[in-house]
Amino acid sequence: AAAPEPFSLTPAAGYPFPPAPYGGPYQPSQGSDDDWDDEWDESSTVADEPGALGSSYPDYEVASSRASGCYHLSTRSEPSLSSRGGHLAGHLHPPGSGTKSSATVSRNLNRFSTFVKSGGEAFVLGEASGFMKDGDKLCVVLGPQGPEWQENPYPFQCSIEDPTKQTKFKGMKSYIAYKLVPSHTGQQVHRRYKHFDWLYGRLAEKFPVISVPHLPEKQATGRFEEDFISKRRKGLAWWMDHMCSHPVLAQCDAFQHFLTCSSTDEKAWKQGKRKAEKDEMVGANFFLTISVPTGPGASLDLQEVESQVDGFKAFTKKMDESALQLNHTANEFARKQVTGFKKEYQKVGHSFKCLSQAFELDQQAFSAGLNQAIAFTAEAYDAIGDLFADQPRQDLDPVMDLLALYQGHLANFPDIIHVQKGALTKVKESKRHVEEGKMELQKAEGIQERCNIISFATLAEMNHFHKIRLRDFKSQMQHFLQQQILFFQKVTQKLEEALHRYDSV
Repeated sequence: AAAPEPFSLTPAAGYPFPPAPYGGPYQPSQGSDDDWDDEWDESSTVADEPGALGSSYPDYEVASSRASGCYHLSTRSEPSLSSRGGHLAGHLHPPGSGTKSSATVSRNLNRFSTFVKSGGEAFVLGEASGFMKDGDKLCVVLGPQGPEWQENPYPFQCSIEDPTKQTKFKGMKSYIAYKLVPSHTGQQVHRRYKHFDWLYGRLAEKFPVISVPHLPEKQATGRFEEDFISKRRKGLAWWMDHMCSHPVLAQCDAFQHFLTCSSTDEKAWKQGKRKAEKDEMVGANFFLTISVPTGPGASLDLQEVESQVDGFKAFTKKMDESALQLNHTANEFARKQVTGFKKEYQKVGHSFKCLSQAFELDQQAFSAGLNQAIAFTAEAYDAIGDLFADQPRQDLDPVMDLLALYQGHLANFPDIIHVQKGALTKVKESKRHVEEGKMELQKAEGIQERCNIISFATLAEMNHFHKIRLRDFKSQMQHFLQQQILFFQKVTQKLEEALHRYDSV
């Protein structure tokens, strides 16, 4: 999928997506933006459509083919998992039959730990239980670079266009609605920022080991100003691209409801919204939906997983630091171009203009050509000053916009890694208990098996991050350099035009 078109920030704006505090859960943002005092179920929660549209759209292809059968899944029973737990069995000494004990792996006492809040701990300890529909299944497959999410069989994109100011309560309240056109339905829907915010909250809660991209910032004042609306639309375009590009997020029911439910069908919107809010496959139960590779060669080496996760942790820390540094440098450079460079070039232009005005006092007919050529040179430098001031919008701002989006992703990974680390810790603990004769091998194998599931999902998410990063930064750096080349060609053209004015002097 192609990256969305580059877009601009005002150079002083910095990151438009403030990262959530490390380790902090998602909190729906409060404030006056887009009527957050509204009740969700009041008469106009879905953006009113400018123009009449049909009230029903074709269902997403995959959704319509999902079987309605439910399967009760539980991690409480402990079947033998030796077919996939052979790696563990080779390292443990099962206790003698006479030393069986009911000792369990200890619980994490920190109730605010991400590992606990995400449901990771309950899942690993075998306490998850839920009904799973066919459509809930998330598959991790083995790709050339290791575990990866199974590709979306029906990839699509979604454009965000024409933000329009709309009113309700007879004009007493105003809001901005964005036109969304998903390629898999071709039917436009209108959504307000609060709908994006609601969706983000649902997905951030549902997917503890997936990086849900952060939304562009909220703004309570000046939210109807053209620059802000344009900047936010472009931020939402990046957000939407990352959502559609993710094999799991793109197919999630709540996201599909958001993209396809008619803007004029209040009842259908509320039904889908309530269904998403009652989703039971969240927290510990979310991990039940993950299907991982089986058979020979599919088991993960715990030390290898730990090493890869540690490497990714170091990578994200370094990327975060360098992204901040590049953002600061680009911001500073853009500011200099808009103010300093423009001023300096126009100062040079003004000085040439003064010289040509002095020459005009000579009143000799044969020197008129020279006077005009110098005056044109002055104008060229003045125009080059303007080119410098306009340029950051074309090249530096889009780079900063991309860095902003990735800042949000990088802020998500400490929590994802924490869930993975918590699971590995429980496996190490259970191994020790087996060796000390305090736990049955079968129970320890169950813990390792469930840790394996979290490991597969985490590695798949890391793999997806690298793939999309490669795509985005390639595209954005190409755009940046192309725009730089065009800029210097324009500068050269102005100087060449000025030079040719002297040919006939």
